[in-house]
Amino acid sequence: MKTIIIPQPGKVEIIETPMPEPKEGEALLKVLRGGICGSDLGTYRGTFAYASYPRIPGHEFSARIEKLNGDATAYGLHEGMVVTCNPYFNCGHCYSCSRGLVNCCEHNETLGAQRDGAFSEYITMPFARIYDGKGLEPDELAAIEPFCISYHGAVTRGKVKAGDKVLVVGAGTIGALAAVAAKSQGASVYIADVAQKKIDYAVKSFGLDGGIFNDGSTFADKCFEITQGKGFDVAIEAVGLPSTFQNCIDAAAFGGRVVLIGVGKKNLDFNFTLLQKKELNVFGSRNALKQDFLNLIDLVKSGKVNLRKAITNTYEFDDAAKAFADFALHGADMLKVEIKFPD
Repeated sequence: MKTIIIPQPGKVEIIETPMPEPKEGEALLKVLRGGICGSDLGTYRGTFAYASYPRIPGHEFSARIEKLNGDATAYGLHEGMVVTCNPYFNCGHCYSCSRGLVNCCEHNETLGAQRDGAFSEYITMPFARIYDGKGLEPDELAAIEPFCISYHGAVTRGKVKAGDKVLVVGAGTIGALAAVAAKSQGASVYIADVAQKKIDYAVKSFGLDGGIFNDGSTFADKCFEITQGKGFDVAIEAVGLPSTFQNCIDAAAFGGRVVLIGVGKKNLDFNFTLLQKKELNVFGSRNALKQDFLNLIDLVKSGKVNLRKAITNTYEFDDAAKAFADFALHGADMLKVEIKFPD
């Protein structure tokens, strides 16, 4: 079968690899669509904190069940079903796992990051990690996982509720979908970025309340002008830079909540007493939980959220190298980039 691989930063190849064989309790899946995540792009660029090489990328995907090795009745699975999957492999025995916090397992291995990913024509997955797509199309299902990352940060961790004023810093896929998640809870949502085109697209496509161009020097002033000097109830960081985390700390209201979704490599030197002064609640957000996947499949199925608006570019499988190169060069003009696998 064919597999997309990043052998070293800046290079993408399509190679031949052996067909996998499902073990007992696993399914053989035919991959249909795959989304290029910011972490995949970071692996391509050589900037992702968890990257090692060579690496098969991909953890956002949809697939069709080709074969089940064992009885999957308890999981509601059958051959021919179009599904998506939970790509975060937890160890099951660390302190986090013992408390049910499997999304932040101390030894977590995410497909495409700490272990090879899903960008092959066929992969195998345990039954417990496979979720019925409930009739959603493959392109929508491939976007469920990034929506889960965003939802987990905004709703599960940030506890956004109706009436909150929410700031999302970063108008990439995760930021835009965090804004969608916050909006779905009845919040008033603003999104910020250094790319005006991305701000405009997110505001128009997802019905947000406004956008803020992040010019650095006057950013905090703009935030307090919008909130009549109060600051935002929730500020969500979805970039992974020291400056954007500082933006969230500065823009948050006294007693507000700051959620860090972005992943970066750099340190932030800041006046930490501001956390005490404002009595800020600062939350890290990593991965997502099974319930996030199930909730969002139902939410998209209901028609209340149109995930297709987040998919701006689709490439054929054989054009994978071009997809990565284009995304790296023109990221300001692209949101979710998907690859269509041969069927």
